[in-house]
Amino acid sequence: MAQLLGIAVKPQRKGPMGLHQEAMLHRQHGLVGDCRGKPGPRQLTLMNLSDWQAACDALGVELPWQTRRANLLVDELALYQTTGRRILLGEAILEITGETDPCERMEQAQPGLFSALLPGWRGGVTCRVVNGGVIRVGMAVTLD
Repeated sequence: MAQLLGIAVKPQRKGPMGLHQEAMLHRQHGLVGDCRGKPGPRQLTLMNLSDWQAACDALGVELPWQTRRANLLVDELALYQTTGRRILLGEAILEITGETDPCERMEQAQPGLFSALLPGWRGGVTCRVVNGGVIRVGMAVTLD
C-alpha cells in the first residue's frame, strides 16, 4: 500500500518550501498555507519517490525531494497517465488534473534536472481538492 512520505508548503511564489508532518486540504484553498491554494486544476502537486529517484539517478546526484517543489511525496503510486483518477488520503480526495511539467527553476536547482523529469511523468501530477481533510505523513494513499 502506498504511503504519504512528505508534505511541503510554499507560502509565497518562488519562496522556500517548508516541510510539515501534518496539513489541511481544503476545496477552496488547496493545501492550506500554500501560495497556489486557489480553486482550479492546479491547487497542489504530488510526486512519486521512485520517479524522483529515477530523475536523480539519471543525473548521478542526490537531491532532497523538495527541490522539485512538489507539495506531496508518496511511494508505490504509479502516476503516469492518470489524469482524471482520484487519490484518497483518509477523508481527503484529490483529482489528478494532469502532468506537472518541469519549469526553468529545475535547471537552476541542478543542470539537466528539467530533462531528467520529462520521461514518464517523473515530475509528478497536478491535482485539485475534491474533498478536504487533514493529511499526515505516514498515512495510506490510494489511487482510485
